[in-house]
Amino acid sequence: MGPRTYHDPLHGAIRLDPRHPAEALAIDLIDTAPFQRLRRIRQLGPAFLTFHGAESSRFTHSLGVLHLARQALDGLAAQAPPLEEHRGVLLAAALLHDVGHAPLSHSGEEMYGLRHESWSGRLIREHPALRQRLEAYAPGTADAVADLLEHGRYDQPAIKALVSSQLDCDRLDYLLRDSYSTGTRYGQLDLERILAALTLAPDGQLALHPKGLMAVEHYLVVRNLMYRSVYNHRLNVVCNWLLSQVIATARRLGPSQLEADAVMARWLWQPDAIDLETYLANDDLRTGYHLLRWREQGPEPLRGLCARLLDRRLLKATAVTELRPERRLEFLARARALSGAAGLDPESCCGLQQRESRGYHPYKGGLRLWDGQRLAALEASSALVTSLSQPVQTAWLIHPAEVSPVLREELALALADGR
Repeated sequence: MGPRTYHDPLHGAIRLDPRHPAEALAIDLIDTAPFQRLRRIRQLGPAFLTFHGAESSRFTHSLGVLHLARQALDGLAAQAPPLEEHRGVLLAAALLHDVGHAPLSHSGEEMYGLRHESWSGRLIREHPALRQRLEAYAPGTADAVADLLEHGRYDQPAIKALVSSQLDCDRLDYLLRDSYSTGTRYGQLDLERILAALTLAPDGQLALHPKGLMAVEHYLVVRNLMYRSVYNHRLNVVCNWLLSQVIATARRLGPSQLEADAVMARWLWQPDAIDLETYLANDDLRTGYHLLRWREQGPEPLRGLCARLLDRRLLKATAVTELRPERRLEFLARARALSGAAGLDPESCCGLQQRESRGYHPYKGGLRLWDGQRLAALEASSALVTSLSQPVQTAWLIHPAEVSPVLREELALALADGR
């Protein structure tokens, strides 16, 4: 096995040297069929319908996470050499953290009702190509990586934090990569300074040197802006709702009214019977193929839902965040009544999507600053971080364009009246 180089648009040349056991393991894992499948899973799901450049894959992202994890460990191991013995687990976990993603990434989780962390753990424990390579590296590696990814358990807290925390290598890469692919400019992180600031607290937990405070503040602001401008963009909300409606409608129709191949039939109507082979057989290509088939041959309203997505005739989304929850439901009922009067199917073109998010969770593995003498919670040292800890609610009323003029006029009156 010779050296391997991946030329990444963000990180430049990612070189793997098989003379180092952990990097040889990474090369072996990359060449497995489960990992190669990630080339066929879009990183941002249907976001390409909103941001035309959002075509990158989970494969590309996973290589980026591997690269950042290796850089982070190089710096930490210089401070604490015993961390070096965890290199194989870290690189494998960084590489395989998304191996269990469903088609269209997080959108697929909503559509099909599953957790990619659970499937990542199962694939690592049970798929021969993954388990055998991990166990050949060192006995117990497969279960250690699976437990880390599925349950967040690992006996070295700093290694765990590099894989899953509020400042992990996954988040650092996807913010950079998603900003790049969507053409936004919010994701320009000071990556070098963040990595240089990583250190170990006296309890062995990952911490940050205060010299990196502003870079981390910037990272948290960037994350907040990316969620507001990209991940929770109103058209992304619409696309995810439409995809969920497609799968829910297909499941209601059942095999007697709807054609699907053997793999999709099990995903739709026998989800508890999905085995490893059937799981891996579904990707963006297979799901997209069925959307095409159903647009051409499926019964209504499924045909119309698929056409909206494939032809990009998307529904509208109107912000109703300022309305009380009960008033939001009243306007959902009003949108359905107007849609029915316009000759449309209300159930397939009207919905309400509500979310609550925070830019930072101080009580979910909160970050800490350590200067060698004093350990402090990040939010205690930054008013900006404290402000990002406050929950933010968003609510979107989804409806067809045909009812927009009347509906939005009524909404404007309700908001003006404070109702």
